[in-house]
Amino acid sequence: MSGVGPVEPGEGTRARDLSEEDSPSLPRRPRGRFGQWYDRHRRGALAAAVVAVLLAAGGYLYLTRPHPPAPAAPPYPSQVVDVTYLEPVATPKGVRPRSFSFAVALSVESGPPVTVRSISQPYPGISLTSEPLAPFRARAGETRNVVITMHVTDCRKAPESAGLPFLDVTLRNTRAMEVHSYILGQRYAQHLSTALQGICKHGPR
Repeated sequence: MSGVGPVEPGEGTRARDLSEEDSPSLPRRPRGRFGQWYDRHRRGALAAAVVAVLLAAGGYLYLTRPHPPAPAAPPYPSQVVDVTYLEPVATPKGVRPRSFSFAVALSVESGPPVTVRSISQPYPGISLTSEPLAPFRARAGETRNVVITMHVTDCRKAPESAGLPFLDVTLRNTRAMEVHSYILGQRYAQHLSTALQGICKHGPR
C-alpha cells in the first residue's frame, strides 16, 4: 500500500504563502504629547534646527576669523620731543631786575600732540618763567620757539660756573607723562655762566 503524498495544487490554483495571507492589523500605540506636537510642527521644528545650525556655524566662523593686528601704541613723549638751545634774547618788558632770557626750539617729531606741562631748572637760587606760559601744546611736525626767562633770587645758591646745565621739561601725551632732562650744550652753559657772573658780581649776593 503506497502512501499518499502532499496534494499538488491543481491547475488554476497557486500555493499561498503564510506571509501573503492577510494578517490582522495591529493597533497603533498612542504617542506621547511630544510626539503629537512634533507631528503637528515637524516642518517648523526642522526649519528651526537648520537655522540653529547655521547660526552656530556662523558664530564659529566669526570667532575664528583672522583678526587684524592691534594698532601700535603711541611713542613716549620723551622719544619724540627735542629741545634745542637757540640764542640769548632781550628780556621781556616788565620783568624784574637780575633776570636774563634766551630762546629754545621745542619740536615734536611724530605721534599724538604733546603738552608741555612745566619747564624748570635745577638751581635753587634761580626761578624760571616761559613764553608761552606752560602748559602749552605742540603737534607732530611742529616746532615752537620758547623764550625762557631766569631770575636770580639768591646768588649764594646760584652756580658761579655752570658745567652741564639742563632744563627739566614735563611732557604729556596719550601714552604717558614724563619729566625729561634736556642738556642744551656748551653754548647754553657759556651763556648761563656769563649771565650769572654779570648779575651776581654787580649785585648783592
